[in-house]
Amino acid sequence: MSIMEYNGGSCVAMTGKNCVAIASDLRLGVQSISLANNFPKVFPMTDKTYLGLTGFASDVQTLYELFRYKVNMYKFREERQIEPKTFANLVSTSLYEKRFGPYFSFPVVAGLAKDDNPFICGFDSIGCIDFADDFIVSGTAAEQLYGMCESVYEPNLEPEDLFETISQALLNAQDRDAISGWGCIVYIITPDKCVKRLVKGRQD
Repeated sequence: MSIMEYNGGSCVAMTGKNCVAIASDLRLGVQSISLANNFPKVFPMTDKTYLGLTGFASDVQTLYELFRYKVNMYKFREERQIEPKTFANLVSTSLYEKRFGPYFSFPVVAGLAKDDNPFICGFDSIGCIDFADDFIVSGTAAEQLYGMCESVYEPNLEPEDLFETISQALLNAQDRDAISGWGCIVYIITPDKCVKRLVKGRQD
């Protein structure tokens, strides 16, 4: 088994009409053994920028702490919050710094830019950026997520429709992946607020 699949877990980000959504499952396991059902893989970096981390669980926590530190340092130096595209480049360079002994994680970034345009992108373990206009997936259920997202995604969805689309895509994809699951956590980011929702899934 690949080290990227050791703990399981999946993440997906999706764009809408002046809004963006990012969601992850809640399972933490050791191969086929479930350890916890409350291990989210999406973390707030700013009010409008969120980071999804899948892969090896200790690297997920290490990267979250590293990027939280770097975002805070940026805020102190620049006296403003970091933009999603700037943060994406920060993630890319941070991962590339460790290319000879990379972190075992495939991050996903989602956020709203200053003009309220949605921004999403994904990375490989050494920081190569994959920009997208519709959706981006990561984790052990990535193949299933591609199929579900291509089936249900529509452009310019309103926030409530986007929530329904991303949650159904993730729930159905993780039902077809033995090492993802136990429900999901969904963030819907709009120009004036961010809504966090916990969605119950199959508990097996």
